[in-house]
Amino acid sequence: MPYVGLIPFIVSMVISLGAQLWVSLSFWRYNRVLSSAGQTGFSTARRLLDGNGLSGIVVEQVKGRLSELTYGSSSVAAVGVAAHETGHAIQHRDGYLPNKIRSALLVPANIGSMAGPYVAGLGFVLDGFLSDLLIQAGMALFAAAVLFYLITLPVEINASHRALNLLEETDILASHEMKGVRRVLRAAALTYIASAMISVFYFFRLSYMAGSRRHG
Repeated sequence: MPYVGLIPFIVSMVISLGAQLWVSLSFWRYNRVLSSAGQTGFSTARRLLDGNGLSGIVVEQVKGRLSELTYGSSSVAAVGVAAHETGHAIQHRDGYLPNKIRSALLVPANIGSMAGPYVAGLGFVLDGFLSDLLIQAGMALFAAAVLFYLITLPVEINASHRALNLLEETDILASHEMKGVRRVLRAAALTYIASAMISVFYFFRLSYMAGSRRHG
């Protein structure tokens, strides 16, 4: 059964593409719906930070955080993203344990995700003791990336949960606009789930190949 380790990886890739499509469509839809209160991504983040004792944090327009699509936009999607990022700031303030673990894994995960597969791949090409050593080393490196993706799930889900609570406690969005925020944040959460699945199944693939090599 040579494809046992490959099929789950292909399935996870399909799920990942579907998740990315869903989040793109959700954001596109609710980025066109302007909030009734007219709050922008910037003003939302500023208000929520100030209301939670984080007035010292500067809200900047940064790619991947409050980008140009959300910073000055008053759309429902922009408000939701701003609230989500505020949730991360509050996690940092509260010393949220999964967030601390993720931060500690960031550098090892970056190294492992880039170098791990290549080190393991070189091991599969070579023979002898050095081959097994490289395979195990590559898998150990990539394991750090797997752990990072897995710990990212509770961090992101918790940030979204905090965001929804923050918005519900204020009048930044009307009750009917919260539906759009929930859809955007759920779609974003699925992308993190898909990323975790891909990393786990890729690690499973490496393990399967290593086991097949030993017993081949």
